[in-house]
Amino acid sequence: MALVRGHGTGENPYWLKLLDYCVSGGLQSVLSEYAHVLRESLGRLDREAEAIVPDMARTMNEALSVHTASYSVTDIRVAGNDVTLTTPTPKLRARYALRFGTQSPEDESELQRASVVRTAFNSPFWPFVLATTSVGQEGLDFHQYCHAVVHWNLPANPVDLEQREGRVHRYKGHAIRKNIAAAHRRDAIHRSVRDPWEAMFEAARRARAKGVSDLVPYWIYMTEGGARIERYVPAFPLSREVENLRLLKRSLAAYRLVFGQPRQEDLAEYVLASAEGTNLDKIGELLALDLSPRLAGHDSGNRRLAIE
Repeated sequence: MALVRGHGTGENPYWLKLLDYCVSGGLQSVLSEYAHVLRESLGRLDREAEAIVPDMARTMNEALSVHTASYSVTDIRVAGNDVTLTTPTPKLRARYALRFGTQSPEDESELQRASVVRTAFNSPFWPFVLATTSVGQEGLDFHQYCHAVVHWNLPANPVDLEQREGRVHRYKGHAIRKNIAAAHRRDAIHRSVRDPWEAMFEAARRARAKGVSDLVPYWIYMTEGGARIERYVPAFPLSREVENLRLLKRSLAAYRLVFGQPRQEDLAEYVLASAEGTNLDKIGELLALDLSPRLAGHDSGNRRLAIE
C-alpha cells in the first residue's frame, strides 16, 4: 500500500493510483492465467465458463484471505533431573506458518488452514516461498506457480529426490507455461479468443513434430534459454553434501534411465563418467527406452525396450 500511495502524482486519490498500478502490472493477464489454471485444478473442464465462476471466485478470494494465527511456544528448562515445561506469553503471530503432517483429524481449524495456505501458494499472490520438510515431498502439488526447489538437506535415495522435485514438475506447470507464452504469445491475441492460454497450448500442440506424444506440450515443453525445473542445493564447499550430491545425481540418472524418465544433464554426466574411451553412440542406442505405444506390425528391435 505504501508503494502504491507513493506512485504517481500526489493529487490523485488512492483508488486511482491502485487502478493505474494494476493496469501497469498487467493484472488482467495475471487473472486470465490464474483462471485457466483454476478451471483445470478444480476439475471444471466439463462445465460452461459461466457455471464455474462462483467456484473460481471463491478460490481466488480464499487465496487472498489468509488470516493470521497464534502459536504457543513451549519453553523447556532442565535443572538437574527436573524438566519444566512452560508456555510463555505473548504468543507468536504468523500469517502462513503451519505444521504440515501434524494435524489430528479432529483439529478442523488447522486442517482448514493448511488447505488455505496451499491454495495461496498455488496462486500468483503471496506466499512466494514455501519451506517444508520431507512431508511436502509426496501428495502435494505446488507446480502451478513454482518451478524451483531448494533442498535444505539431501534425501538418502534418488526416489525421494525425484518425489521432491516432482511436486513442481506436473501437468501445465509454471515452467511449461512460461515457455508456451514465450513461443506462442501471438496466438493469444485475437478477437475470437476467449481463453488466451487455451489458444496458446493449442498452437503449441499443432506445432509439435509429427509422431510426438501428448506429453508435449502439456508435460514437456522446452525452449532455447527458457524456463526449466530448477534445483538448488546450498552445500558448503568441501562438505559431505558435495560428495553426496554427486553420488545422488549419479544414481538419480540411473533411476530415471530404468524408469524411463532420463534428464539429459544428469544422464550425460553419468554416462560420460562411466564410459570413458567407449563409443557413446552405441551405449545410447543400447540404453534408449521407447515408451511410445507399439504400432501394428512394428518391430521394436532387440536393443530397444517398448512398454505397452
